[in-house]
Amino acid sequence: MTRLAFIHTGAVVIPTITTLASTYLPGVETHHLLDDKIVADLGRDAEGTGVRQRLRDLVHAAQQGGADAVMFSCSSISGYAAGLQDELGIPVLRIDEAMADEAVRSGERVAVLATLPTTLAPTVALLRERAEAAGRQVEVQEVLIEGAFEAVSSGDRDRHDALVAEAITTQAAQVDVVVLAQASMASAAEAVQTDTPVLTSPELGVRRAASLLP
Repeated sequence: MTRLAFIHTGAVVIPTITTLASTYLPGVETHHLLDDKIVADLGRDAEGTGVRQRLRDLVHAAQQGGADAVMFSCSSISGYAAGLQDELGIPVLRIDEAMADEAVRSGERVAVLATLPTTLAPTVALLRERAEAAGRQVEVQEVLIEGAFEAVSSGDRDRHDALVAEAITTQAAQVDVVVLAQASMASAAEAVQTDTPVLTSPELGVRRAASLLP
């Protein structure tokens, strides 16, 4: 049986990924690995705290555990995927790549929403990378939602979702497509009604993995 390992920077997304995997990856065995300090260390000192080596160790652990492929579930670390894939010789997928591709197809004006600057920058970089690969031009509006990360970190998911939903509503009136940079933001989109596409990474990413795995 094929085994796919998910590498997480926060536990909050694991139940969502597990549910999606049961739907879209019924013949795939899943494995979850977590380092919940990586995002904080990225913001503080990525090189000094050894983020790349820690991710390398997690990918290697997944490989040693029998994983046929790995998926990074956090946009903050997706920039490390290609290098580690080349180094370790195992597919390292990015959960947000399918979302970026869909955004590029959906329109030229894209709003990228995030609750952390360490996630906003790599998501915008990925979006531009995928636009270039597709031969498309995109105009990106970067939106950092103040207070949302602090709310969810303190256990106030309702406050987090309300702040994210407000930002989605505001940006949806101004752009062709809204991108939520963090998988943990997906729940907030459920409360928003808009004709503008609002893209989240978990389902699109897992479906992309399903299309790539044997």
